[in-house]
Amino acid sequence: MLSIKNLSHVYANGVRALDDVSLEVPPGMFGLLGPNGAGKSTLMRSIATLQTPTSGDIHFQDIDVIAQPELLRRTLGYLPQDFGVYPRVSAYDLLDHMAVLKGVAGKAERKETVEGLLQQVNLWAVRKKAVAGYSGGMRQRFGIAQALIGRPQLIIVDEPTAGLDPEERNRFLNLLAEIGEQVVVILSTHIVEDVSDLCPRMAIIADGRIVRDGAPHELLASLKGRIWTKTVDKASLEAVRASHQVISTRLFAGQTVVHVLADKDPGDGFAGVAGGLEDVYFSTLAAARQAA
Repeated sequence: MLSIKNLSHVYANGVRALDDVSLEVPPGMFGLLGPNGAGKSTLMRSIATLQTPTSGDIHFQDIDVIAQPELLRRTLGYLPQDFGVYPRVSAYDLLDHMAVLKGVAGKAERKETVEGLLQQVNLWAVRKKAVAGYSGGMRQRFGIAQALIGRPQLIIVDEPTAGLDPEERNRFLNLLAEIGEQVVVILSTHIVEDVSDLCPRMAIIADGRIVRDGAPHELLASLKGRIWTKTVDKASLEAVRASHQVISTRLFAGQTVVHVLADKDPGDGFAGVAGGLEDVYFSTLAAARQAA
């Protein structure tokens, strides 16, 4: 269990990136969903001991993460949003080097670790190729391989599927699902489908605050009978915004598909629709902006 209590972080320029964040993260896949700039990366970096928060507490099992960062690092796997690699080093050699840095000292144990991970992430066939020449999806799978060295109990992946094509995204998400069966895996993303496909628990962060958390099916149940849709032309959109609580719009075949939130039938040609996790996300963000 990862426990975060009253965590805040204010940068030197006065920007409050985290504002009294409290969160309980159980074993399994946990989705942290939020727009760019919401504070996701700051929270991930704080958990990963890459920066010290201004105030608050983080505990993982019996480790005080802020007071004992070296203990957390021994059981942490981290895949940041961006990571660099040596330009002419093969995947095998680079993973071997990282295993040494993570304390896998024995040559035989290291060989077993590196070969097993390359097989697990489906990079064995290209193990001798330089990682710098990998595609985006292959690099992300290599990133997961390095994060898994040492059998970590806490794994953090920050925006892992951004920029991946659909095939690589599916491959990567399937890999994460396999990993997340036994350990705590935090998936930080702004892509709603990543969370809906994988995570039995989730939280939404906006403006540095956790504004909603729970099981996706519970959050969906809270919107039952409250999402309404209508297709309008561009000229009518502002009038709809003025008279209804619009939570999302989407262009389709030259028209705009509007979703609104209402406790009863708003009339005016709207039809009820089963809400999805995207509706939960957009309605939560809209409410957070109104409250700000």
